[in-house]
Amino acid sequence: MKHIPRKRFGQHFLADQGIIDAIVRAIDPRAGQAMVEIGPGLAALTQPLVERLGRLAVIELDRDLAARLRSHPQLQVTEADVLKVDFAQLAQTLGGGRLRVVGNLPYNISTPILFHLLGFVHCIEDQHFMLQKEVIDRMVARPATSDYGRLSVMLQWRYEMENVLFVPPESFDPPPRVDSAVVRMVPRVQPAAVDEKLLSEIVQVAFSQRRKILRATLGKWLEQRNFAGEFNVQRRAEEVPVEEFLALALTPALSQRE
Repeated sequence: MKHIPRKRFGQHFLADQGIIDAIVRAIDPRAGQAMVEIGPGLAALTQPLVERLGRLAVIELDRDLAARLRSHPQLQVTEADVLKVDFAQLAQTLGGGRLRVVGNLPYNISTPILFHLLGFVHCIEDQHFMLQKEVIDRMVARPATSDYGRLSVMLQWRYEMENVLFVPPESFDPPPRVDSAVVRMVPRVQPAAVDEKLLSEIVQVAFSQRRKILRATLGKWLEQRNFAGEFNVQRRAEEVPVEEFLALALTPALSQRE
């Protein structure tokens, strides 16, 4: 029975075999590796992955698709909302090593998924995700560009990232109205040891009015905390490199308040 894509789950199923092969080559799965696929759907990517791995864990919210996937003898199926999945616990059930995470993420909740996974970066080896190209442009953006923002800072703090493959709309059924791409995310070996909550608040305040000079946003926030250190608030948030946001979050006067 043909599965009808569900709008509420943001379902667009990958159907281009050439693109599927290119994604599998980029991921380079090896037998015995602990891998988790988010949103396997109709198993277009799942099957070539599991053929190389021997076994694959998948997370699927759609109960009809989850039921189909359970019939596959090499799949460990978790029927759940990925935003509620404990990836550290999942890593333990798969042998205790670090996870390789892959998936064609639902575009309507891709950013929340990326932030959810930030909390489990310690148990992840790498991530390969199909996303809206516009989102990946923001993830890898450099300072002083229009794409650079909160997502850029928070993810570049913890990951080395690169856009590895462009995917046109006609590669999907049904075709989305946007271009897609595949991003590779590798956790940094020694990221700055900042408090994630504090860094997130700093970045959120800084980019809350991105066209304004920081004096009007982050400058006031710092004044309220009696910050006496050096930080140039006579510029826009998009002009501040990731390293400067990290240094600010590491300032004793701010970090000790948390």
